[in-house]
Amino acid sequence: MAATPIAVVTGASSGIGAATARTLAADGFRVVLTARRKDRIEALAAELNEAGHQATAYALDVTDRAAVDEFATAFRSLAVLVNNAGGALGADPVATGDPADWRQMYETNVIGTLNVTQALLPALTASGDGTIVILSSTAALSSYEGGGGYVAAKHGEHVLAETLRLEIVGTPVRVIEVAPGMVRTEEFATTRFRGDTEKAAKVYAGVDAPLTAEDVADTIGWAVTRPSHVNIDLLVVRPRAQASNTKVHRTL
Repeated sequence: MAATPIAVVTGASSGIGAATARTLAADGFRVVLTARRKDRIEALAAELNEAGHQATAYALDVTDRAAVDEFATAFRSLAVLVNNAGGALGADPVATGDPADWRQMYETNVIGTLNVTQALLPALTASGDGTIVILSSTAALSSYEGGGGYVAAKHGEHVLAETLRLEIVGTPVRVIEVAPGMVRTEEFATTRFRGDTEKAAKVYAGVDAPLTAEDVADTIGWAVTRPSHVNIDLLVVRPRAQASNTKVHRTL
């Protein structure tokens, strides 16, 4: 009997990461949930296991290379890696943006993705049919005012995916980039505005049905479960109310 394929999801403690773990578990993968918040991923693993799926929690900071390398030793073969860990900090213009915020966003979104991808690429290759998903953003493709640091980090993540795909062509590993637009989750905007829920709410004010974490997870699940010879290089997904990063229909 063939072993159950394993999928690693980073940043699985909430939002898109948690929703993706649920989707992949329902698709028949044994999911390994990683995030810094151990209590969150342990609760999610328990939920999935109680539902008859297979899930394991592993506390991990993707910016800690030594910890990532140690984590990778657990895998001889791996089917799927979803690089979801990331996030935004602040919405200041370039002239006054905090370099510490820029540095943290780059470390998490770009270096974190690099760390995990490098560490797990041998296991993905050894599987004979591996898939790397990099969750970027529409910010990876176009700029907007007040988003300089996040846009720069997501552009870096986009280039990482694009370059990796060129470099490993001919190996049994796909590189899929999913770039969501406006997604309303419980934490993304609140974290960006350092807990200011009023500012966070304004991001989505008047927008008819922004994307949900489940919408993005469904997109990831679809891309991952295409036949092995089908590679979804880049999939941009936005709510109908959003035409671009700067053009959003609001009913207010």
